[in-house]
Amino acid sequence: TDKLRPLVRFNFFRDVLDTMPEDNKEEPEVPEGAEEAGGDEKKKKKKKKNKTKQGGEEGEPEGEEDKEVEAEATASAKKKSTKAAKAEKAEGEAGGDEGDDDGEEGEEEGAAGAAKKKKKKKKGGGGGGGGKVFNTPEQDNSHLRKVKNWLAVEKCRQNPEFSIPVSEQYPELDYPLGQCVEYVGTNAFRTTSAEKRELERLSNYDYEKIRRAAECHRQVRKYVQSYVKPGMTMTDMCQRLEKKTHELVAANGLECGWGFPTGCSLNWVAAHYTPNYGDNTVLQYDDVCKLDFGVQVGGRIVDCAFTIAFNEKYDPIIEATQEGTNTGIKEAGIDARFTDIGAAIQETIESYEIELNGKTFPVKPVRNLNGHSIGPYQIHGGKSVPITKNQESTIMEEGEFYAIETFASNGKGYVVEDLDCSHYMKIHDAPHVPLRVKSSKALLHAIEQNFGTLAFCRRWLDDLGQTRHLMALKNLVDNDLVQPYPPLCDAKGSYVTQMEHTILLRPTMKEVISRGDDF
Repeated sequence: TDKLRPLVRFNFFRDVLDTMPEDNKEEPEVPEGAEEAGGDEKKKKKKKKNKTKQGGEEGEPEGEEDKEVEAEATASAKKKSTKAAKAEKAEGEAGGDEGDDDGEEGEEEGAAGAAKKKKKKKKGGGGGGGGKVFNTPEQDNSHLRKVKNWLAVEKCRQNPEFSIPVSEQYPELDYPLGQCVEYVGTNAFRTTSAEKRELERLSNYDYEKIRRAAECHRQVRKYVQSYVKPGMTMTDMCQRLEKKTHELVAANGLECGWGFPTGCSLNWVAAHYTPNYGDNTVLQYDDVCKLDFGVQVGGRIVDCAFTIAFNEKYDPIIEATQEGTNTGIKEAGIDARFTDIGAAIQETIESYEIELNGKTFPVKPVRNLNGHSIGPYQIHGGKSVPITKNQESTIMEEGEFYAIETFASNGKGYVVEDLDCSHYMKIHDAPHVPLRVKSSKALLHAIEQNFGTLAFCRRWLDDLGQTRHLMALKNLVDNDLVQPYPPLCDAKGSYVTQMEHTILLRPTMKEVISRGDDF
């Protein structure tokens, strides 16, 4: 009992010390991680002392136990301080504001400010061409019959040389809309329908592509109208137009480029003529030229045409097609019947007559030429819009693209295939045909790589290096892989005019995509 009394007293005083309030203990402030380590170390030292007092009888060496306890405490303190350092580093990286170094904070703030400035600069560059804008004067088109002037633009995104691609003019993809016309009658509800607006929003990506193509078409035809004049070769006129189209649309293979060959049919030739190499035809003052060219972006094709004439005697027949096309656009819409559209166009065109060389001719619609629907990478989408009255019961549907085009003639009002063929197109649903001729295989591969199912002309094949393609092309035609489109001609000596616009039947309204100041 006497031997145990010192031990009991020691334990008693130890318990008293442990129960004392913390305010009476003067301890130095230590870091959070190290405080826990220190507490563990104290407990281990107390245990050591108890063991020392109790183990004096057992004869355990005191020095060795001290070393072991101290080693354990040091290891645990190192582990906890390492964890605390990692936690502080993570907090510093996440917050960015709790760092101890003011210089680092300043650098971070400076980098963030620079990033904001870059974003603002990029957003403010909507003017295209480095953000520049140009004061464009009115373009005088008085030398062209029934083609209006291009209005003056104070802040035009295109320069006078027409050298800035459309995509650079509108980096925010806010391409200009065409002429928007609200539906009437039973479709009037579509203008304010929330459901139709949502459907339209889901299709905006597709609409952006065709609006980019339409803006390119407008700028290219403005460029063409500035230089076309009597005395030019048809090849020169077409090549300048095609080069400018590639420049403004930023041509990139099948992603964007030409929609189909440039048609420049003259006089009684109504459509599908473009000069092959070696054709030195020259545009004359008394010629009537139908300039029909297309631009495509992402497979969405803008098909638009107008008539070039310099002699005022052709005004009535040009006006007949312009009014006929505008009538067709007015009648077109969701659920509109093709027969009604054709009847309205025919009535409009037949209300005109033209006097040539002292003789009066009635103006007629060319009854076997039609407008058509347009599909992705497919200029003729499967539906035909007549320009004369017939028994066609087909209707137009929501979301469809159409080329509304009319042809007026003072001849028979009926066309046939004639002259050398220049237009071709790969048949989109043609089956696989094993070709035995090596040159035909190579030509088919070149067509698929460069044009796909888009129309092309022989001149473009020559430009690709396929200079000896005539026999191979004939072989592809004979195997029903490629479809030829020869020139379509009315009676020789007659005159045919054309006007065409591309329209989009949006869920909420009708949009004339290719409408411009000129027509």
